[in-house]
Amino acid sequence: MAVATAHCVALEGAVGHLIDVQVDVSQGMVATSLVGRPDASINEAKDRCRTAITNSRFTWPATRRVTILLSPADLPKRGTHFDLAIAVGVLAAADDKNTLREALEGTVMLGELTLDGRLRTVPGVLAMTMAASARGFRRVFVPEPQAAEAALVPGMSVFGFRSLAQVIAELQGIEVPEAPPVDSNTSGALLRWQGDNRLDEVDMADLLGMGDARYGMEVAAAGGHHILLTGPKGAGKTSLAERIPGILPDLSVDEALELTAILSLSGALDPDQGLIRRRPFFAPHHSASRASLLGGGTGRVRPGELSRAHNGVLFLDEFPLINSDIIEALRQPLESGEVTIARGEETATYPARGMFVLACNPCRCGDYAPNPADDRCTCGELKRREYRRKLEGPVIDRIDITRHVMPVRAHEAGDPLSRPESSASVRERVVEARRIQSHRYDGLSWRVNGQAPGPMLRDLWPLTDEAAAELDTTIYDGRLTRRGATRVHRLAWTVADLAGVEQPGAAELDVALRLRTGEALPARVLSTMSAVG
Repeated sequence: MAVATAHCVALEGAVGHLIDVQVDVSQGMVATSLVGRPDASINEAKDRCRTAITNSRFTWPATRRVTILLSPADLPKRGTHFDLAIAVGVLAAADDKNTLREALEGTVMLGELTLDGRLRTVPGVLAMTMAASARGFRRVFVPEPQAAEAALVPGMSVFGFRSLAQVIAELQGIEVPEAPPVDSNTSGALLRWQGDNRLDEVDMADLLGMGDARYGMEVAAAGGHHILLTGPKGAGKTSLAERIPGILPDLSVDEALELTAILSLSGALDPDQGLIRRRPFFAPHHSASRASLLGGGTGRVRPGELSRAHNGVLFLDEFPLINSDIIEALRQPLESGEVTIARGEETATYPARGMFVLACNPCRCGDYAPNPADDRCTCGELKRREYRRKLEGPVIDRIDITRHVMPVRAHEAGDPLSRPESSASVRERVVEARRIQSHRYDGLSWRVNGQAPGPMLRDLWPLTDEAAAELDTTIYDGRLTRRGATRVHRLAWTVADLAGVEQPGAAELDVALRLRTGEALPARVLSTMSAVG
């Protein structure tokens, strides 16, 4: 009997690797061997597949030696989604007529088998289908509830099945038998932000005053920059953050595929949801665990909130109250846009190019004010110093924009002629600025100014000579680090894109420096944010 080869995909974080499931059925000591660095769930597949084949009224080669190789053999494999490929590979290797072996060419098979031969859904189908498509495969077999998910990949022929018997019938070209429906293992709980929450009901027009912070938010949204909001409790920091999704453009097709694939890897993608087109907004509590924020978990590494907010917004309120080890771990995603989780021999890398919005009070109680007449703080200087300590160092140096939010003044709240801009109005400028950036970075791996590498910015998209000289002076004077200067350079381009300026000059650099350092913005900038009415 010849060797039969079925095809599957192994996931290493969000990266998929094509796996050849090679099966040899030959004379020798009766045994079933599974090699190629399988984990415990794949080793157990020998028993699941044998019983599923028997209960599906096919014949397991019980008097032969069955050797199953997952190739390449040096790559670790994990998950129950190899079941279908293993079972079909065994039946193809034992097929004397050779019909099944030929039918397996160009087909990827994904799915877990129950003991009675039915298929069960598995997490990560979209990511695995994307990996198969990137390697030239154009046909994929998946559990029926996940057919729509796999079909999101352009150019892929997707077949949804309920049982092993249906898969074999399709490969043999005979009538596909009936089978009971497949139950989905997912609940779609992670997608509640997508429709039924109050973020759909808030608008920038609800917020009075705060022109300085509003402009900072607009720049952050236009260029994908990280932003820190400081200010006393009740000043409106959370209200500002919750309105960011309303001024962001919808996801592009590529961005939507990336985000939907991450949610699929989480095992909570609603099969009826389709492609996610709205940008996500996640606001985990400051007491959230490291695994829930960065990723991890027991048994199998899953994406955390940072990755689920990919291409969207992650709001971290009360930032100084987050555990120090989590804050230090934010260095990598803030700089590279990725999260790497290493645990034993398992390493997983997930994208995390979301927009980080950090918020904090001046102290734990939120009542501290520099003016003694307004100061009602009960913390004491030692506690205030400890609270502010986490707002210093390498992590905060990776934040592009710092804005101080103050409570609305009485004359701003009581002005009957004041009508702040709506989210729709701000969104038009943000969309246009992102369109300019998309054209500028066409064909490159990043899409917005906030992700552009510093060396390429200096070489291909420099500031004017006057602005470049001023930026160098801030570095030599010690006012900015090299990293900070790169972020100011990016900000200057976003300010220019919002203003319709072809190349950032001294005026745009001045605004970018103020956004970076937290200084008040000049009146000429705030005038563009003035109320209409």
